[in-house]
Amino acid sequence: MGLLQPNDHWRMSDALWGKIQPLLPVPEDNHPLGCHRRRVPDRDAMDAILFVLRTGCQWNALSATGICSSSSAHRRFQEWTAAGVFEKFWRQGLLVYDEMVGIDWSWLSMDGAMTKAPLGGEKVGPNPTDRGKGGVKRSLLVEAKGVPVGVTVAGANRNDCKLVEQTLDSIPIRRPKPTKKHPQHMCLDKGYDFEFVLKILAEYNLVPHVRHRGEEARARRRRRGKPRRWVVERSHSWFNRFRRILVRWEKRSSSYIGMLHLVCGLIAWRATGLLG
Repeated sequence: MGLLQPNDHWRMSDALWGKIQPLLPVPEDNHPLGCHRRRVPDRDAMDAILFVLRTGCQWNALSATGICSSSSAHRRFQEWTAAGVFEKFWRQGLLVYDEMVGIDWSWLSMDGAMTKAPLGGEKVGPNPTDRGKGGVKRSLLVEAKGVPVGVTVAGANRNDCKLVEQTLDSIPIRRPKPTKKHPQHMCLDKGYDFEFVLKILAEYNLVPHVRHRGEEARARRRRRGKPRRWVVERSHSWFNRFRRILVRWEKRSSSYIGMLHLVCGLIAWRATGLLG
């Protein structure tokens, strides 16, 4: 997968560390006497963050792994999230992927996915599919091959259609301007079948392909094959393989978004083939 060293328990590969390390801020030593405890190496802290991301374990469980203390890893995660490290990691991955492979802006697709949020917190709402328990919704935008180019979060009770503009605005790189020769299409399911959604897509110069209510079932009977938006559903399954994303334990929305940005970056960098 290019993320972990072979035969080394949950340690990131040298290739992955080489992409993350240049983005980390230089630590400031503000102790007046310079005699505080030695700072945990950044690589150990990043190993611990990836361990939490992949396994979904609680931060306090890190101390038993020997990778890094839980307090140091969580503190470093908060520092790097506030500094925008993980969003920069995603942005840099998209730029390299666009240079090496090429982001296919011609067919975009967007969809939302709900997950549990047992501890509540910011941007959490009652999940209509889980007896009103606390949940969160992530709205994901992907290019034609499934690489995420936009993501945002809201309460689980927020309709997908209300997150269209917010998701489009979350793209971390410059989206090329569509032309008549190179239009950009947007594939959406029946949850986006509203006039105001079409108006938003027109403002962003996107050609809408929105299933009307009942149309999808009829089309499925007429022909075989997957709709073009299946790639975003596959991308959601990629996200769910990172167990920390499958259930949200972070109360701060910024912390959860930081985890999502890290996943987006890992997927983008993996698509470049540079991680092995």
